[in-house]
Amino acid sequence: MLDTIHNERQNNIVAEETHMHTDHLVMTQEHHAAKHKRRTVRNGRKIENSSPNVSDAQIVHLNKEQPIDDQEKSVEDAQIVTLAVDPPIIGMDQVVEFTNEASNPPIPTVVHEVKMDLPPIVGYAAEQLLPLPDACAPLTHILHNLSTYVQMALDETPQTPPDGLTIDESAAVRLYTIEWDGPHRSLYSMLNYTLKSANRDELLPYYKYLKLFLTALAKIPCAPLTTVWRGVTKDLSADCLPGTSMTWWAFSSCTTSLTVLENSMYLGTTGTRTLFSVETINGRSITAHSHFVTEDELLLLPGTHMIVVSQLTPAPDLYIIHLKQVIPEETLLELPFEGAQLYPKKKRSWYQKKRFIIPLCLCMLLCIGAIIIGTIIGVQKPNQISKQQCSQPYPLHEAYNTGKAPLAIVAGSFTNSNKIDLA
Repeated sequence: MLDTIHNERQNNIVAEETHMHTDHLVMTQEHHAAKHKRRTVRNGRKIENSSPNVSDAQIVHLNKEQPIDDQEKSVEDAQIVTLAVDPPIIGMDQVVEFTNEASNPPIPTVVHEVKMDLPPIVGYAAEQLLPLPDACAPLTHILHNLSTYVQMALDETPQTPPDGLTIDESAAVRLYTIEWDGPHRSLYSMLNYTLKSANRDELLPYYKYLKLFLTALAKIPCAPLTTVWRGVTKDLSADCLPGTSMTWWAFSSCTTSLTVLENSMYLGTTGTRTLFSVETINGRSITAHSHFVTEDELLLLPGTHMIVVSQLTPAPDLYIIHLKQVIPEETLLELPFEGAQLYPKKKRSWYQKKRFIIPLCLCMLLCIGAIIIGTIIGVQKPNQISKQQCSQPYPLHEAYNTGKAPLAIVAGSFTNSNKIDLA
């Protein structure tokens, strides 16, 4: 009897281990298919629904055909994916994920890699601007049931979207904000995960969508200089010392309402927490194009570069880090089209705006003054009477001896006879 019970327990343990291994392989399948099939989708191909139900036996059969090295790599990828999907795990250094609920949609995935130095995001701008279904065609084998969500985004988009966007551009923004049904990962989750990859080739399937998405975001006016908030359930104060520079490579969703972060889904009110206060200069308000119209969401573009200004610890296990966004010296995100404005135009000071007007006014004043002075001189000159002054009244003089009697004599030509007269 005991042997029978022991054998049954052993069988249960083996079954559980097999089930856990199968779950890892299921999570690996989408990532593996994206890497090996992203180049096979042609432009203009219609979106087809990816198979929602793939049996465990089929997945195991596919992985059995892989070499041992590839199987180990797949397991590593599966572990990474699991880390990003699971709820927050205290103790992980760089990855924090919030649980999503349909009734109260959270701010998209918060992932901070404060020390990552990645290549710039370039190359996507050369893609042709396509309708949303065609732009998402290369992602069919990466995202589950993509065509359903693409159609949902198009159906929710008005015929005349705000901010001068086309229907496809506004729908591209709306598609980014839609939450996929669990356990499948959403577009924003997979896109941001890939944007933080050091291998930029993994971003190639997203190029057509990025072209449409970033074109839409570039048309939305930059929000005024404002302070937004992001929170993570982790102590990052040691990596964010004052003067440190950092770059957020993914699309970063922030909130302008600090009270939102008190929700347990985001930051909560207990435990170890880091609150980022960010002075943004080019955030985009996507509320008018969001699937969740009640969310006051400000989206930061990939390649947002910031400087740590200061730190504050107002309570135990609560760290507030003040960040200030700056324009990077080098290009971190390529412009989606020529003439696009990723950053607001620099406002010139009043003296810079009038640097041409002020010298022109001075020249005009000088000309007016010269005309007035010339007029005065011209009026006074004819009224002047010419005067002749005798400089040598006695051109000829001679001395005569008159003795002791005082006499005075004047010699000159008084009769105009050309003879000297004496008087």
